[in-house]
Amino acid sequence: MKALTANRLTDGEVVFWKSGQWVERFADAELFSDEEAATAAEAHGKNQPTVAVDVYLIDLVEAEGIWAPLSYRERIRALGPTNHLAHGKQAEGGAVIEALQHAHGAARSTGRVNLIKRK
Repeated sequence: MKALTANRLTDGEVVFWKSGQWVERFADAELFSDEEAATAAEAHGKNQPTVAVDVYLIDLVEAEGIWAPLSYRERIRALGPTNHLAHGKQAEGGAVIEALQHAHGAARSTGRVNLIKRK
């Protein structure tokens, strides 16, 4: 599965693709299992240069019953400016955001993040 993401040009917010438009919450994003559909959506998103920049597809993995970005970097981007459930654009996400925060096992680091294991 894949999702399409970018940064909104007007304010730099992370946005996700849904049915031909950009939405702010990962929980509302359109998920693609078909490579052709994902590529077509990416091309359409890139043809809107006045709306969003850095349009790209991200890999997803199912974790704790929901789909979540595979890389830690993308999980952080999906959570928004804060991971506190009462703040930020994800405040209405509730259980979906909690599952994103606690998803484990399948996520991988892009190599730019040093993970520290606490005892």
